Amino acid sequence: MSDQLVVRGGTVVDGAGRRRADVLVREGRIAAVADGVGAEVAATAEVVDAGGAYVVPGGIDVHTHFALPVGAVTSADDFESGTLAAACGGTTCVVDFAGAGREPWHEALATWHDRARGRAVVDYGFHLTVTELPTDADAAAQRFSAFAEQGVTSVKLYLAYPDRLMVDDETLARALAASRRTGVRVCVHAEDGVRVEALTAGALAAGRTGPDAVPSVRPPSVEAEAIGRATALAGEVGAWLYVVHLSSEAGLHAVRTARAAGVDVHTETCPHYLHLDRSHLDAGDPDFVCAPPLRGPADRAALWAALAAGDVEVVATDHCPFTREDRRRGTGGAGWTDFTAIPGGLSGVETRLSLVYQGVVAGGLSLERWVDATSGAPARLFGLDGTKGAVRPGLDADLVVFDPGATRTLDASNLHSRSDHSPFAGMVVTGWPAATISRGEVVAVGGEPTGPRPGRGRFVRRAPLVLGRRVPGDRRPA
Repeated sequence: MSDQLVVRGGTVVDGAGRRRADVLVREGRIAAVADGVGAEVAATAEVVDAGGAYVVPGGIDVHTHFALPVGAVTSADDFESGTLAAACGGTTCVVDFAGAGREPWHEALATWHDRARGRAVVDYGFHLTVTELPTDADAAAQRFSAFAEQGVTSVKLYLAYPDRLMVDDETLARALAASRRTGVRVCVHAEDGVRVEALTAGALAAGRTGPDAVPSVRPPSVEAEAIGRATALAGEVGAWLYVVHLSSEAGLHAVRTARAAGVDVHTETCPHYLHLDRSHLDAGDPDFVCAPPLRGPADRAALWAALAAGDVEVVATDHCPFTREDRRRGTGGAGWTDFTAIPGGLSGVETRLSLVYQGVVAGGLSLERWVDATSGAPARLFGLDGTKGAVRPGLDADLVVFDPGATRTLDASNLHSRSDHSPFAGMVVTGWPAATISRGEVVAVGGEPTGPRPGRGRFVRRAPLVLGRRVPGDRRPA
């Protein structure tokens, strides 16, 4: 591999807008961005001909679950297959959630480093799952500072799954106060776990045991209620808050209400909430079980509109697929007898850029919003904007040449996840990465890997939130 690379003849799109430009790369970093900048070195550099396609920053997926154990089964993709799939779909950095339950944080972080080291094809970072904190405020802040010293500047707390993950409001309040002091970001899985448990018990007592019961035991109201509680606590201490996998119009309303009250709240949605609906669950298909569940057409329309407006800032994936065999084995390993034992989660890390680009194809999403939602905003919000998320000199040369005219029929057979099915099977998409470049190395062409080395991906240390600094493009009232 040459230490110089030129991406020529493309239209660069990022937070600075769109412009015709070449991109010159030296030793894995962007050296220059200007029309004709590569002409003088083209004879000695590796050349990628963009051919008039878009040249965008590599995608950043800030919500993945690789090699996640869920009872007796484990999510289908580990860090090798998951990051390979990411590269083929134009994503050059992922942030995975470290921790599967209530294990000590240092044990969880060491385990996830072991799982990624020597396997990742593209760069990666970690969030830490937090299920408890010291009751002393100084001790809680010291623990968050210890996370930051390890390059991990975000945590996730669950308001659902009381058997293994859920925290109470007091723990969330301590986390938000520690976040305010240390700049470690707090993310929440916002579903009211107590109410979900009560609705689940009622459904099972009524003999409703199949996947069709899932939308009724996890309705939009449990998402909205949890967002309301979390944002109220964040507002009390003036803390930053991020709501993961927003799924409903009701949840969106709760986010907007909090912002109108001055709460510094941000949110993501996922491709499955933009493209799929609950009809798959109503038909009893266990391969579409996830939490929050798939919703209805009105929710999809509201999320697309909010994404276009920037009210939903990020599209991540919550990538956590299982094989069909493992779905049917259930979390107990001997076969599920009701929906509570179906391992939940869908794939998406490879298809995300193209699925979000369908909003551009339909005319509802601008090119700039597409790029920002899949790269720019994740970088800004999660402390990566000093190294990634834009086509700018000095940053890592994480680039995607995206062909807006390419078409592809999605199916597990032409994707790279180890899951044997795709929730988007049969969908024909327009627009697909022609080339993916990770730190100056071409790792995929035409959606296929070019022999990238497992282990070439690096752990990325992320910066803490700078308190009092307004994040560019945030949706709070001025």
